[in-house]
Amino acid sequence: MTTHVSLVTGAGRGIGHEVCRQLADLGHSVILTARSMPDAERAARKLRAHGAGVHPLRLDVTDTRSIAEAAAEVGERFGRLDVLVNNAAITYDIGQRAATADLHVVREAAETNLYGPWRSVQAFLPLLRLSDHARIVNVSSEAASLTNMGGGTPAYTASKTALNALTRMLAAELRNDDILVNAVCPGWVATDMGGPGGRPVADGAAGIVWAATLPDSGPTGGFFRDRRPLPW
Repeated sequence: MTTHVSLVTGAGRGIGHEVCRQLADLGHSVILTARSMPDAERAARKLRAHGAGVHPLRLDVTDTRSIAEAAAEVGERFGRLDVLVNNAAITYDIGQRAATADLHVVREAAETNLYGPWRSVQAFLPLLRLSDHARIVNVSSEAASLTNMGGGTPAYTASKTALNALTRMLAAELRNDDILVNAVCPGWVATDMGGPGGRPVADGAAGIVWAATLPDSGPTGGFFRDRRPLPW
């Protein structure tokens, strides 16, 4: 198998879109997903203009049926999956505090930020097991570090902390399948969610691409930013 098949969720713009570009530049067959097919096609066209090998696909991580249909299509078209990047995320709730948080907002964030990656892993795991070098990358945040955690952004922080816990569990359970599972913080990046003033999107995406392309001897069950470990 000479061409890696990589799928990125939430790739219509921002970090996910840049991860697709960087993986395509490395020669991967990249499956760019977004919540609607028009959004996926539009984003893929932008990358194809640069010669990138990118395939658009509709995938809504909050919709079990959408994920199942996407997994079936990937299986039919490619026969396996080598890399799953769980990037889709919502709700950086700066204005909230844990003591007074709107729990509807917290549940909504968890549907995308935690259950979305969880659903995606479960659906794509049979295809990942057909790879000789499968990688799962969960895009997290240093805000999820219990070591350094303070107050604020409770919906986002709690959902990403739970995603880190899921990363650890999956890494332990899938170790014997030779599937490497890691969490990566891209840092504060200048995207629609991150807002102005952050680091370039390409810099944030680079650490995710590193985790997606680790050698077989690479780490699993880790939490990283810029290839360096972060405290849990």
